[in-house]
Parts: sequence; structure tokens; C-alpha cells
Amino acid sequence: MAYRRTPAVQARLDAQREAVLQAAVELLAEHGYGGCSVAAVARRAKIATGSVYQHFGGKAELSVVLFRTVVEREVAAVGEAVADAADRGEGPHGRVAAVVRTFAARALKAPRLAYALLVEPADPVVDAERLVFRRAFRDLFAEQIRAAIATGQLPHQDAELTAAALVGAVGEALVGPLAAGSDPDDVIPALVSFAQRALGAEQGDKATRSS
Repeated sequence: MAYRRTPAVQARLDAQREAVLQAAVELLAEHGYGGCSVAAVARRAKIATGSVYQHFGGKAELSVVLFRTVVEREVAAVGEAVADAADRGEGPHGRVAAVVRTFAARALKAPRLAYALLVEPADPVVDAERLVFRRAFRDLFAEQIRAAIATGQLPHQDAELTAAALVGAVGEALVGPLAAGSDPDDVIPALVSFAQRALGAEQGDKATRSS
């Protein structure tokens, strides 16, 4: 007869897995992927190293789940910012600005974590996840660009291509400020203005003025 975990045992294992992930997130934010060895994560989670392998097959699997966990939080935060902009009655220009502003602000608030997500050398499996990460933000941009094109607020263009270019440009533009610890008040308005100009938006746009 196959062994069945009791609800109490399963709850304990679920809590331990969550503790492992939280420890990994903390280490990633402090030291990047280089500091996220299985042994280091186990120490931070206050469990035996072998216990980590009850939940993850090794560092590669842990790195993938870690990356997805952090990215899901970032995408959710940006999505909420876009929804808030829509609730305030801002049009597609304002919602595009909300994507840039929120993404950049969160990155500059946690520069080590953002650097790890964007460009830090890591396992090939993480590089594959970065493509998913970029697509998620591309889709957020593209949705707003398509809406602006449909209402005549932006000139006709390939929404997905423009969105992908914006994601790449904003990510690359943040690398230097992340390393230098730049003031968000200096960086974010310039990024928003760049995004507006790249889209062909009028500079009198409400979002640009409010940034």
C-alpha cells in the first residue's frame, strides 16, 4: 500500500518549501545568484542541506522556481499599477508610463535583486526564464500600445515589436543606474519620457506631464 502523507505532514512540508524559497529570495536580493547555493539557502532557512532536496532536485531547479517566484511578484505589481492608472482615467499613454515607472522604481529600490533578474550571469536555465520574463513585460506594453493605436492616440506600428524594443531598452538603460545606485528621481522621469517619444506620443500627454 502506498504511503499517504497526512494533512499535518503535508502542511509541514509546504511550510518548509515556502521557507526555502523565502530564504532564496533574501539571498538573491543580497548576493545575487552566486550567493544562492543550496547550502547557503539551507543555512538561511535553518534546515539541513539534504532537506532542500526534498523540495528541489538541485540548484538549477531551485534557481528556476526562485526566478519565477520573484518575476511573478514584479509582473503582478506592474499589472496593479496599470490597473490603477486605468481606474484614474488615464489613457494608454498613462498606462505605458505606469509600466515604466513602476518597473524602474521597484528595480532601483532593490538594485541587487533587479541586477540578478536582468543581467547577472547565471545557469542556462535562468537565461531561458529571462526570455519568459521579458515576454511578460512585453505583453503588458503591447496591450496598451494596441489600445492607443486603435483609438488613434498612437501612429500605426507593430505593437509587439515596439513593446519588445521598449523592454530591452528600459532594461539596458537601468543597468548603469542599478550599479551606480542612482537617484530614482533622476532616472525614472527620463525613462518615461523616452518611452513616450519612442511610441510617437505627444509630449503634452498627461502621463508625461505628471511624471
